[in-house]
Amino acid sequence: MSENVLIVATNAPDRQVADKIAHTLVAERLAACVNLLAPCHSVYRWQGIAETAVEIPMLIKTTPSAYEALAARLLELHPYETPELIAWLADRVSPAYAGWVIDSTAGVSKSPD
Repeated sequence: MSENVLIVATNAPDRQVADKIAHTLVAERLAACVNLLAPCHSVYRWQGIAETAVEIPMLIKTTPSAYEALAARLLELHPYETPELIAWLADRVSPAYAGWVIDSTAGVSKSPD
């Protein structure tokens, strides 16, 4: 199999925003699946000030070739000025699951290698 599974992490400010992003990414075939996790308490530095927020963690399953289009769309949909956008390749994926992710994101414009 020439394509891998990419996992993308981000956080949304609330369930409604997370839901909208998740449904859009899946409907547009940019993601095969988006897991919306339980709310978490985030502590971070923003513009020189320590901040806290309750956020909804999101795990997005996609492919490396769909990543650029997914990232661009996420930045359009996300209300944060600088949303978290971290991606890593899954190093062990069942062939059936990988095939499903690839099929679910088929037709997305491929980014140049």
